Amino acid sequence: MSLTSTSRSPRPGRAAPPVSPPTISPVVELNVGGEIYTTTLGTLRKLPGSKLADMFSSSAKACTDTEGRFFIDRPGTYFGAILDYLRSGQLPTQHIPEVYREAQFYEIKPLVKLLEDMPQIFGEQVARKQFLLRVPGYSENLELMVRLARAEAVAARCSNVLVCAVRTEEDAAYCAESLRVLEADKRLVVKFGPWKAAPAIRDLLDSVRMDIEAQGYQVAYEYCSKKTLQLKSGAYEYFYTFRFTWW
Repeated sequence: MSLTSTSRSPRPGRAAPPVSPPTISPVVELNVGGEIYTTTLGTLRKLPGSKLADMFSSSAKACTDTEGRFFIDRPGTYFGAILDYLRSGQLPTQHIPEVYREAQFYEIKPLVKLLEDMPQIFGEQVARKQFLLRVPGYSENLELMVRLARAEAVAARCSNVLVCAVRTEEDAAYCAESLRVLEADKRLVVKFGPWKAAPAIRDLLDSVRMDIEAQGYQVAYEYCSKKTLQLKSGAYEYFYTFRFTWW
């Protein structure tokens, strides 16, 4: 059976009906944060209800650059990966967190879900961030550490921030006396914990370092020195110095 269609001759005296041309999705040029892309409206509208599709709906008010190209005020470096997925379902193999962030912004939900199953995103979103949500005041403490470090940065190469990390209520009770002594000596201490989750103190400290480094700071941590801090015996394992290096 042939899949090739054959045309029928029109009846005598009747004109042949007009043949409709195939529908072609218009080709468009995009300027995404200074990066130029060429695609079709069909690709951009492939997922109805997504923010990207809404940007190019018939009722949307288009923003254009000086060359008349559609302009999107977003980082353009990873937009190509969004287009690759919309065109062919291809998943990125590099820069997964960055593509994930852009997929969230454009509300490409199927891509977001697929990326969340990748180890890079699964580990961050399901494991580490869920742990940090169980650490009371985690984000506020990060902001406090940065403020304290910046306050000590004048004419200095490094700033030191004292941190106390306690995993359990028993740890907190053991450190209470040392914290009172430090407070009486007007020593500022940023206290993390206790928390109800499996990760240990070292995991918490690594997360603090990672999140501060993600803000562009150069930071490292170590146990507090007994020479600089007089604490109750056995309390040193809960006290750490985070050193911010400025130059």
